[in-house]
Amino acid sequence: MKVTRIHITGVGGQGTLLATSLIGEAAMLAGLNVNISEVHGMAQRGGVVESAVIIGPALSTIISDGEADILLGFEPSESLRAANKCGSNTLVITNSHPFPPFTSAIGQGEYPDIEKALAQLEKRVKKLVALDADAYAHQAGSILSMNMVMLGALARHADLPIKADHAKKAIKKNTKKAFLKKNLKAFDLGYKH
Repeated sequence: MKVTRIHITGVGGQGTLLATSLIGEAAMLAGLNVNISEVHGMAQRGGVVESAVIIGPALSTIISDGEADILLGFEPSESLRAANKCGSNTLVITNSHPFPPFTSAIGQGEYPDIEKALAQLEKRVKKLVALDADAYAHQAGSILSMNMVMLGALARHADLPIKADHAKKAIKKNTKKAFLKKNLKAFDLGYKH
């Protein structure tokens, strides 16, 4: 079995770590070897959160520059920041809805032109899928389900040995009953994108 390296990035509060855990659980449900690592950074203050999911017989959970098979970005500028993890065969799935940092919001920093930057990134990778995951989450009934939208997009566009059913089972097992219907709807909306 080949090794698949998924680099996940976003900012604190977007549910990247839950999504990482769900990908790992779905891989286990599919009977695959999986390893996960997380870097929380300044997550509690809206800072960068990065994690990695390695599926297959790898010896390390570190994804070196150019090694990611998939970059799953929950915030577009963080996807751009993690572009060094991408190579010419990388699939990039990114939320196109910006979540500007505090410094940009108060005028002390400049937020990048996302359209231009993603167009440049698209030239360097195998495929780029950009979707407004926040809008789909709203459509599902909760902005907190944005991470489920991203998981649906991953299930649809990535060539993984994990089926959508495995992901849904992981979501059902790890979601509070009050949020389950919205999370599954968000997953389906991301999958249909």
